[in-house]
Amino acid sequence: MGKEAAKKGGGAGRYYAAKGGENNVGCGKRHALFCNHLRMALFVFGLMGSFFLLDSLMLTVIHHFNLHRRGSLQRRRWIVPQNVESEIPTEERAEKIMYARLLALASAAISKNEIHDSIERFNEPYNQTSSWRPCSDRENQIPQVVIGRTRTRSGYILVSANGGLNQQRVAVCNAVAVAALLNAYLVIPKFLYSSVWKDTSQFGDIYQEDFFMSYLKNDVDIVKELPSHLQSLDIEAIGSLITDNDIRKESTPEYFLQVVFPLLLKNGVVHFYGFGNRLAFDPLPWDLQKLRCKCNFHALKYVPRIQEIGSLLVRRIRKHNSSLNMLDEHLLGKHMPHAPVSRNDTCTSPVKYLALHMRFEMDMVAYSLCDFDGGENERKELQAYREVHFPTLTMQIKNNNSLSPEESRSLGKCPLTPEEAAIMLTALGYGSRTYIYLAGSRIYGGQSRMLSFTRLYPNVITKEDILTPSELAPFKNFSSQLAALDFIACATADVFAMTDSGSQLSSLVNGYRIYHGRDHAPTIRPNKKRFARILSENRTIQWHDFRERVRKMVQENQRIIARRKGRSIYRLPRTPGCMCKY
Repeated sequence: MGKEAAKKGGGAGRYYAAKGGENNVGCGKRHALFCNHLRMALFVFGLMGSFFLLDSLMLTVIHHFNLHRRGSLQRRRWIVPQNVESEIPTEERAEKIMYARLLALASAAISKNEIHDSIERFNEPYNQTSSWRPCSDRENQIPQVVIGRTRTRSGYILVSANGGLNQQRVAVCNAVAVAALLNAYLVIPKFLYSSVWKDTSQFGDIYQEDFFMSYLKNDVDIVKELPSHLQSLDIEAIGSLITDNDIRKESTPEYFLQVVFPLLLKNGVVHFYGFGNRLAFDPLPWDLQKLRCKCNFHALKYVPRIQEIGSLLVRRIRKHNSSLNMLDEHLLGKHMPHAPVSRNDTCTSPVKYLALHMRFEMDMVAYSLCDFDGGENERKELQAYREVHFPTLTMQIKNNNSLSPEESRSLGKCPLTPEEAAIMLTALGYGSRTYIYLAGSRIYGGQSRMLSFTRLYPNVITKEDILTPSELAPFKNFSSQLAALDFIACATADVFAMTDSGSQLSSLVNGYRIYHGRDHAPTIRPNKKRFARILSENRTIQWHDFRERVRKMVQENQRIIARRKGRSIYRLPRTPGCMCKY
């Protein structure tokens, strides 16, 4: 019984096992088919996901590269190592905004400027300017001023000029006038090395020596070096070394005749060391005034390699190869752009551009003693810079002999920030598409200061953007030669705007455009004192009122007035001796 039951049980087990096996086989086939489909689907999804992942990764890499490149460009363009020997670390600062409300109003208003955008909107009154014409290049013999002009020279004048390119230019022209006054030979001036500009360039690296000597030959005798019998003299030991401390600023001709001339006759040589603004503009004999203008506006020509790269710079900014004005001819010589060779040129008319000299470099900011909302770090950094480069100013601060930042701002002694410059240009009606060449570009605070400007005016370029590294390489360590390129780009611009009328570059460019511009070289000169007063109402003033007051401020500066006594002829050449009125 047990065995039979066992047999029956065993048979049933085998039956159910067999049935289960069949089911398992069927399930296994269906499962395998399902698994195959699943694997195929997973493979397809995985492949598509890989493509998406790879694409995303490539886009990320490209985006990162572009950001890095743009960041590098911004750092190259705006952030310049500060010359602070104490090596205070300069952090990458957050954006600095001083006038948030006005900036917002400017952002809202700038799009409306596009409709009526005309870049040359602030020309000087033609009926006032057309009667003035350049005339300092006319042949002129220096009159017999006190000592007489004879073939026998009184001696040799050496000049060592300090400062940057444009300060040295003024010193050279003043030295020419003094040499003519004292009937002396002028040795080609030397340029002193500056701890601020750090440039070893000499006269012949920037200006054409032979042209300079030849052009002025009827007015003053210029030689390249002292004669051999004077080269071994210890000029300081014989008492012929005259420093800036020995000469009062803007001395009259009488000083040179009474003090320097006897010394020149006695020793045969005088060395002006650090010679800058040591010759007064008034009173000065008419012929000597004329000679200074002749030197500045005609005799100082840049060397061919500066002219060549300057011409290339201007052509690329304009996106055109033609010469547009007399300024091109005087600044670029034989490298002046020529008319396009084909009428099928893709660019039928040149791009018009505004050149802006943003005088907001560290030396200017530190010297101004103004506050720019940079906090304690900024104050420490600027103070450290002053202690190294402006020790006299540092002593004035310690003795409480200086103005407070608030007083300086109210008197218009603070340089305009990029933010203030952008708001001003917007108020003057310039649209966001305005093509702007930025001179200098060594902006203190770097990108943090420039962001507010570039948001309103994205089409900002510098020589570093326009020229290739290989084209700039010969000028890389020579700030004066780079400044010469900026001078060319600013002087030949359709409009030149400055943020500080007291800077040498702005002053000389302004004068050059007046002298050679033939009434078609407008310059925007803000009155910083008035502008500071307008900006002081930034929390309440409406944009319409702000715009009208800024425009009135600039338009009133466009009036042609006679050069006041003591003002610079290099900046304001409409004066007898420089320009003639018909």
